[in-house]
Amino acid sequence: MVERGPGDEPMWDQPEVHEVYRRWHKVLAEYDGDRMAVAEAWTSTPESMANYVRPDELSQAFNFSWLLATWSATAFAKVITGTLAAVEPVGASPTWVLSNHDVVRHPTRYGGGERGLARARAATLAMLALPGSAYLYQGEELGLEQADVAPDYRQDPSWFRTGEEGRDGCRVPIPWGGSTPPYAFGPGTGQPWIPQPDDWDRLTVEAQQADPASTLSFYREALAIRRRYADTAGDAVELLETPTDVLAFERGPLRVLVNCGKKPVPLPRGEVVIASGPVPEGMLPPDTAVWLS
Repeated sequence: MVERGPGDEPMWDQPEVHEVYRRWHKVLAEYDGDRMAVAEAWTSTPESMANYVRPDELSQAFNFSWLLATWSATAFAKVITGTLAAVEPVGASPTWVLSNHDVVRHPTRYGGGERGLARARAATLAMLALPGSAYLYQGEELGLEQADVAPDYRQDPSWFRTGEEGRDGCRVPIPWGGSTPPYAFGPGTGQPWIPQPDDWDRLTVEAQQADPASTLSFYREALAIRRRYADTAGDAVELLETPTDVLAFERGPLRVLVNCGKKPVPLPRGEVVIASGPVPEGMLPPDTAVWLS
């Protein structure tokens, strides 16, 4: 899968593929036990994405609408309402995706540095509050940004074909531990096939495990809390009226807010269950999300 562009339409979302998936559905049904098939279907609209998860086709399809959305409460609200409306008629479960191996990592897309990471954590917290399945791309739980890969080390065929930078920057091997490359990735002592940045020592799993404020710790806490609410939250999502550039919705006992604006906004009443960053008493800072109960 590659990012779509003008003139690519004949390559994508051809109706004939649905008959192929119906045959696959029958093959999977021949086996005992639970199983699922997931489509990495790059489609133009949530409605066309939903065609892949009709009852006689695949179990889930990656929903790239949020991945393509800008940092905006309006854009995020449109993704949520459009996705839920699209999958409801076919009885399918929604999915949410912020990054994958074909696009620039979302901390970089959201501005990079501290601001990009803060926005990435906020978007993740909003996504995890929604019904359905959240797909997390390797390395986002460490807060990895898009790496700058020198031309001599680029592996992406699109680089050789087009001369454009390609997708290697989001495919750099994960840093696990230590203070220098390869950061305990594999048995070697040197750089892996795509070199890792020299400043990733603070982003390794080893470094972040011991830090309660790290992005890895945040992901683990958010996922644990998500599981606790899974049985009581239900599938209904109600978007709420809010000031400009604040996304707010309710799902079961949770009220979720994301401040996509430039100024702090007052928090409604409720106990803070988890926040993507520091939340001063009664206020939600910019580039921050919170769950309230």
